[in-house]
Amino acid sequence: MIIWIDADAAPRAIKEMVYKAAQRTNSQVKLVANSYMAIPENPLFSLTVVNSGPDEADHYIEEGVTPNDIVITADIPLAAKVVAKGCHAINPVGMEYTEKNIGERLAARNLMADLRSAGMETGGPSALSKKNVQNFANIMDRLLTRLLRDT
Repeated sequence: MIIWIDADAAPRAIKEMVYKAAQRTNSQVKLVANSYMAIPENPLFSLTVVNSGPDEADHYIEEGVTPNDIVITADIPLAAKVVAKGCHAINPVGMEYTEKNIGERLAARNLMADLRSAGMETGGPSALSKKNVQNFANIMDRLLTRLLRDT
């Protein structure tokens, strides 16, 4: 099991939480980004910098994941692709994408994109709250516990 982070947009608090969880469980973390970023020196952690084109990091993650990997991403199309491959996907605000909810999330995302392209102001994502971080921590902990127990 590898924990993948779609790192360009992942909040620092979430990355730091993943680092701690990975050290506690001896899990590998692969960050994928369009530009260099500092990560802790640890043999469990690696950073791959991909080309700066659209969705390059998403394509790299999608091609690299294997079933039961965990992907941390706010990108719903990427989440849909990795869930279809048998992976687990978690949004940084603390929502797990599953086979049961990903279709609805993708449809809502597409609707909002259509509204924006028609000129409607839809606003951006909310700031990361303490509750979001706590929700993420709870989901991550439950998922890691279950995956490590089942292996």
